[in-house]
Amino acid sequence: MNPRVRISVILLPLGIILAFLPLSGRYSLHAKPEALLESVLADSSFFTVDQVARFVVTEDSTVQLIDLRSPEEFRSFAIPGAINIPYNSMLSQDLESYLNRRDIRNVFYANGDYIAGYAIVIARGLGFGECYTMKGGLNEWYGVVMNSRFTGEKITARENALFETRARAKKLFTEMNSMPDSLKVRYMALQQIERKKLDGGCE
Repeated sequence: MNPRVRISVILLPLGIILAFLPLSGRYSLHAKPEALLESVLADSSFFTVDQVARFVVTEDSTVQLIDLRSPEEFRSFAIPGAINIPYNSMLSQDLESYLNRRDIRNVFYANGDYIAGYAIVIARGLGFGECYTMKGGLNEWYGVVMNSRFTGEKITARENALFETRARAKKLFTEMNSMPDSLKVRYMALQQIERKKLDGGCE
């Protein structure tokens, strides 16, 4: 994405946050605007869809995928292992229990980059440091992972490993999202229980 576009994507929600968060008794801004802007625009704030596919395939327990779309969209399809924190109700959630888990990297995604960009500004602005975005969102996921094809006669070892990771991630995505709604709901509820267990809570 063009750096100027990326900056404008971040500046708008940043201005909204600065205008409204001081009115909230529950949350307050911890970061200086300049440092926050620099932080969220850094390349280290993004994971590629290939990196996320690897997290999914290896069931990386140090990564929590957070789907920012509406509950209806989330129930329709989501990346395996993701939890749903709708962006529209983000500030009404108990973000502390979701985003302040030790040694866990929180990776936000939506359909594209905009909503995830807003979410990372909010999260890091509130002092939650281990927050990232999946670059390109689900649009990129579909383009790179779900539509991955091998063409040609030769493939390097690195290309083969990448292709196999994408193929396994695609299979997991397809299997989970083809479940009946009742099983999907049960699967997602189990994800929430596992999160509580990791936090030291109970079922």
